[in-house]
Amino acid sequence: MGDKREQDTPFSVQAQLALDLQQKRHFSAERFIAGGSNASARAWLARPQWPEGRLWLWGPAGTGKTHLLHIWAAEQEAILCEASALSCAPDGALRVGQQILEASAVPLAIDHIERVGSEVALLHLLNRAHAAGQRVLMASRHPPARGDFALPDLASRLRATVTAGLEEPEDNVRATLLLSLLAERQLVVPQSVTEWLWRRLPRTGEALVQAVQRLDEAAMAQGSAISRSLAMNVLKDLLKDEHL
Repeated sequence: MGDKREQDTPFSVQAQLALDLQQKRHFSAERFIAGGSNASARAWLARPQWPEGRLWLWGPAGTGKTHLLHIWAAEQEAILCEASALSCAPDGALRVGQQILEASAVPLAIDHIERVGSEVALLHLLNRAHAAGQRVLMASRHPPARGDFALPDLASRLRATVTAGLEEPEDNVRATLLLSLLAERQLVVPQSVTEWLWRRLPRTGEALVQAVQRLDEAAMAQGSAISRSLAMNVLKDLLKDEHL
Protein backbone atom coordinates (compact mmCIF):
# COMPACT_ATOMS: atom_id res chain seq x y z
CA MET A 1 0.00 0.00 0.00
CA GLY A 2 1.40 3.43 -0.94
CA ASP A 3 1.86 6.42 1.31
CA LYS A 4 -1.54 8.04 1.85
CA ARG A 5 0.04 11.49 1.56
CA GLU A 6 1.10 10.64 -1.99
CA GLN A 7 -2.43 9.50 -2.88
CA ASP A 8 -3.95 12.70 -1.51
CA THR A 9 -1.70 15.25 -3.21
CA PRO A 10 -3.66 17.74 -5.33
CA PHE A 11 -1.49 17.91 -8.42
CA SER A 12 -3.17 15.33 -10.62
CA VAL A 13 -6.28 17.51 -10.92
CA GLN A 14 -4.34 20.80 -11.24
CA ALA A 15 -1.56 19.90 -13.67
CA GLN A 16 -3.27 21.62 -16.60
CA LEU A 17 -3.19 24.88 -14.66
CA ALA A 18 0.56 25.15 -15.23
CA LEU A 19 0.05 25.36 -18.99
CA ASP A 20 -2.65 28.02 -18.65
CA LEU A 21 -0.61 30.16 -16.26
CA GLN A 22 2.30 30.45 -18.68
CA GLN A 23 0.23 32.85 -20.75
CA LYS A 24 -0.68 35.17 -17.86
CA ARG A 25 1.09 38.35 -16.81
CA HIS A 26 3.09 37.97 -13.60
CA PHE A 27 0.95 40.18 -11.36
CA SER A 28 -2.37 40.03 -13.20
CA ALA A 29 -5.67 39.63 -11.38
CA GLU A 30 -6.22 36.35 -13.19
CA ARG A 31 -3.08 34.89 -11.67
CA PHE A 32 -3.80 35.77 -8.08
CA ILE A 33 -4.56 32.64 -6.06
CA ALA A 34 -7.50 33.34 -3.76
CA GLY A 35 -7.96 31.44 -0.52
CA GLY A 36 -8.93 31.78 3.09
CA SER A 37 -5.40 32.94 3.92
CA ASN A 38 -5.92 36.16 1.94
CA ALA A 39 -9.70 36.56 2.24
CA SER A 40 -9.56 39.46 4.71
CA ALA A 41 -7.20 41.46 2.50
CA ARG A 42 -9.33 40.86 -0.57
CA ALA A 43 -12.47 41.91 1.28
CA TRP A 44 -10.91 45.20 2.39
CA LEU A 45 -9.54 45.91 -1.08
CA ALA A 46 -13.01 45.45 -2.54
CA ARG A 47 -14.40 48.26 -0.39
CA PRO A 48 -14.86 51.63 -2.13
CA GLN A 49 -13.64 53.54 0.94
CA TRP A 50 -11.34 52.93 3.92
CA PRO A 51 -11.24 54.77 7.25
CA GLU A 52 -8.90 57.75 6.85
CA GLY A 53 -8.46 56.59 3.25
CA ARG A 54 -5.63 54.20 4.14
CA LEU A 55 -5.17 50.42 4.22
CA TRP A 56 -2.11 48.47 5.38
CA LEU A 57 -1.57 44.89 4.17
CA TRP A 58 0.84 42.80 6.21
CA GLY A 59 2.04 39.23 6.36
CA PRO A 60 5.01 36.94 5.70
CA ALA A 61 6.93 37.02 2.42
CA GLY A 62 5.31 34.99 -0.32
CA THR A 63 1.72 35.49 0.83
CA GLY A 64 0.65 37.80 -2.03
CA LYS A 65 0.96 41.35 -0.68
CA THR A 66 2.90 42.70 -3.66
CA HIS A 67 0.60 40.90 -6.08
CA LEU A 68 -2.46 42.53 -4.48
CA LEU A 69 -0.79 45.95 -4.61
CA HIS A 70 -0.19 45.57 -8.35
CA ILE A 71 -3.77 44.47 -8.97
CA TRP A 72 -5.24 47.35 -6.97
CA ALA A 73 -2.89 49.90 -8.53
CA ALA A 74 -3.87 48.76 -12.03
CA GLU A 75 -7.58 48.91 -11.22
CA GLN A 76 -7.34 52.34 -9.57
CA GLU A 77 -4.74 53.80 -11.96
CA ALA A 78 -2.64 54.47 -8.89
CA ILE A 79 1.02 55.37 -8.53
CA LEU A 80 2.84 52.21 -7.47
CA CYS A 81 6.26 52.52 -5.89
CA GLU A 82 8.75 51.00 -3.48
CA ALA A 83 9.00 52.73 -0.12
CA SER A 84 12.78 52.64 -0.42
CA ALA A 85 12.59 54.88 -3.50
CA LEU A 86 10.80 57.75 -1.72
CA SER A 87 12.78 60.88 -1.02
CA CYS A 88 12.28 64.56 -0.32
CA ALA A 89 14.44 67.04 -2.22
CA PRO A 90 15.92 70.17 -0.55
CA ASP A 91 13.31 72.28 -2.33
CA GLY A 92 10.53 70.13 -0.83
CA ALA A 93 9.74 68.18 -3.97
CA LEU A 94 8.76 64.58 -3.43
CA ARG A 95 10.50 61.99 -5.56
CA VAL A 96 10.28 58.32 -6.45
CA GLY A 97 13.80 57.57 -7.57
CA GLN A 98 14.62 60.40 -9.96
CA GLN A 99 11.00 61.15 -10.84
CA ILE A 100 9.24 64.10 -9.20
CA LEU A 101 5.77 63.32 -7.87
CA GLU A 102 3.44 66.07 -8.96
CA ALA A 103 0.82 67.32 -6.51
CA SER A 104 -2.05 65.55 -8.23
CA ALA A 105 -4.99 63.70 -6.72
CA VAL A 106 -3.85 60.19 -7.61
CA PRO A 107 -4.19 57.07 -5.43
CA LEU A 108 -0.96 55.59 -4.08
CA ALA A 109 0.25 52.02 -3.59
CA ILE A 110 3.49 51.76 -1.60
CA ASP A 111 5.26 48.44 -1.12
CA HIS A 112 7.75 47.31 1.55
CA ILE A 113 7.09 50.09 4.03
CA GLU A 114 9.63 48.50 6.37
CA ARG A 115 12.29 49.70 3.92
CA VAL A 116 11.06 53.31 3.69
CA GLY A 117 13.78 55.57 2.33
CA SER A 118 12.49 58.85 3.78
CA GLU A 119 9.97 59.10 6.58
CA VAL A 120 9.52 62.79 5.78
CA ALA A 121 8.59 61.98 2.19
CA LEU A 122 6.15 59.28 3.29
CA LEU A 123 4.51 61.62 5.78
CA HIS A 124 4.12 64.33 3.12
CA LEU A 125 2.64 61.79 0.69
CA LEU A 126 0.09 60.63 3.26
CA ASN A 127 -0.86 64.22 4.09
CA ARG A 128 -1.17 65.11 0.41
CA ALA A 129 -3.36 62.10 -0.32
CA HIS A 130 -5.59 62.79 2.68
CA ALA A 131 -6.07 66.40 1.65
CA ALA A 132 -6.95 65.32 -1.88
CA GLY A 133 -9.35 62.63 -0.69
CA GLN A 134 -7.35 59.86 -2.37
CA ARG A 135 -6.66 56.42 -0.97
CA VAL A 136 -3.27 54.99 -0.01
CA LEU A 137 -2.55 51.26 0.03
CA MET A 138 0.59 50.12 1.83
CA ALA A 139 2.23 46.76 2.45
CA SER A 140 4.81 45.43 4.88
CA ARG A 141 5.81 42.19 6.55
CA HIS A 142 4.60 43.51 9.90
CA PRO A 143 1.65 45.60 11.12
CA PRO A 144 2.31 49.30 11.79
CA ALA A 145 2.23 48.76 15.55
CA ARG A 146 5.47 46.81 15.17
CA GLY A 147 7.12 49.43 12.99
CA ASP A 148 10.09 51.48 14.16
CA PHE A 149 9.32 54.99 12.93
CA ALA A 150 11.33 57.97 14.14
CA LEU A 151 8.79 60.66 13.22
CA PRO A 152 5.99 60.76 15.82
CA ASP A 153 3.45 62.20 13.36
CA LEU A 154 4.16 59.44 10.85
CA ALA A 155 4.03 56.73 13.50
CA SER A 156 0.67 57.95 14.80
CA ARG A 157 -0.86 58.11 11.31
CA LEU A 158 0.34 54.66 10.39
CA ARG A 159 -0.80 53.10 13.66
CA ALA A 160 -4.24 54.58 13.07
CA THR A 161 -4.41 52.87 9.68
CA VAL A 162 -6.75 49.93 9.15
CA THR A 163 -4.79 46.70 8.68
CA ALA A 164 -5.52 43.41 6.92
CA GLY A 165 -3.28 40.43 7.54
CA LEU A 166 -2.35 37.71 5.07
CA GLU A 167 -1.54 34.28 6.46
CA GLU A 168 0.64 31.47 5.16
CA PRO A 169 -1.20 29.70 2.30
CA GLU A 170 -3.37 26.69 2.99
CA ASP A 171 -2.62 23.41 1.19
CA ASN A 172 -4.72 23.99 -1.92
CA VAL A 173 -3.26 27.49 -2.35
CA ARG A 174 0.28 26.15 -1.83
CA ALA A 175 -0.28 23.52 -4.50
CA THR A 176 -1.57 26.06 -7.00
CA LEU A 177 1.19 28.51 -6.11
CA LEU A 178 3.88 25.91 -6.76
CA LEU A 179 2.44 25.14 -10.19
CA SER A 180 2.12 28.86 -10.90
CA LEU A 181 5.74 29.56 -10.02
CA LEU A 182 6.97 26.69 -12.18
CA ALA A 183 4.81 27.80 -15.08
CA GLU A 184 6.00 31.40 -14.75
CA ARG A 185 9.56 30.23 -15.40
CA GLN A 186 8.37 27.72 -18.03
CA LEU A 187 9.88 24.83 -16.09
CA VAL A 188 8.83 21.31 -17.02
CA VAL A 189 8.89 19.17 -13.87
CA PRO A 190 7.59 15.59 -13.60
CA GLN A 191 4.45 15.33 -11.52
CA SER A 192 6.18 12.92 -9.14
CA VAL A 193 8.86 15.53 -8.41
CA THR A 194 6.27 18.31 -8.02
CA GLU A 195 4.34 16.24 -5.50
CA TRP A 196 7.54 15.37 -3.65
CA LEU A 197 8.50 19.05 -3.43
CA TRP A 198 5.06 19.99 -2.16
CA ARG A 199 5.30 17.43 0.63
CA ARG A 200 8.90 18.12 1.67
CA LEU A 201 9.13 21.91 1.49
CA PRO A 202 8.14 24.06 4.48
CA ARG A 203 4.51 25.13 4.41
CA THR A 204 5.23 28.76 3.53
CA GLY A 205 4.89 30.81 0.38
CA GLU A 206 8.42 32.11 0.74
CA ALA A 207 9.84 28.56 0.74
CA LEU A 208 8.10 27.80 -2.54
CA VAL A 209 9.37 31.00 -4.14
CA GLN A 210 12.96 30.32 -3.04
CA ALA A 211 12.82 26.67 -4.09
CA VAL A 212 11.59 27.35 -7.62
CA GLN A 213 14.16 30.11 -8.13
CA ARG A 214 17.00 27.85 -7.01
CA LEU A 215 15.81 24.95 -9.14
CA ASP A 216 15.58 27.17 -12.21
CA GLU A 217 19.07 28.56 -11.69
CA ALA A 218 20.58 25.11 -11.04
CA ALA A 219 18.89 23.52 -14.04
CA MET A 220 20.15 26.30 -16.31
CA ALA A 221 23.68 26.16 -14.90
CA GLN A 222 23.90 22.39 -15.25
CA GLY A 223 21.92 22.13 -18.46
CA SER A 224 19.82 19.34 -16.98
CA ALA A 225 16.21 18.56 -16.25
CA ILE A 226 14.77 19.09 -12.78
CA SER A 227 14.83 15.75 -10.99
CA ARG A 228 14.41 14.68 -7.39
CA SER A 229 18.18 14.25 -7.14
CA LEU A 230 18.77 17.82 -8.33
CA ALA A 231 16.16 19.13 -5.93
CA MET A 232 17.68 17.29 -2.98
CA ASN A 233 21.10 18.72 -3.76
CA VAL A 234 19.95 22.31 -4.33
CA LEU A 235 17.37 22.53 -1.55
CA LYS A 236 19.18 20.78 1.29
CA ASP A 237 18.61 23.59 3.74
CA LEU A 238 14.90 23.88 2.91
CA LEU A 239 13.72 20.29 2.76
CA LYS A 240 12.09 18.91 5.88
CA ASP A 241 13.07 15.29 5.24
CA GLU A 242 15.93 15.62 2.78
CA HIS A 243 16.97 11.99 3.18
CA LEU A 244 13.65 10.77 1.72
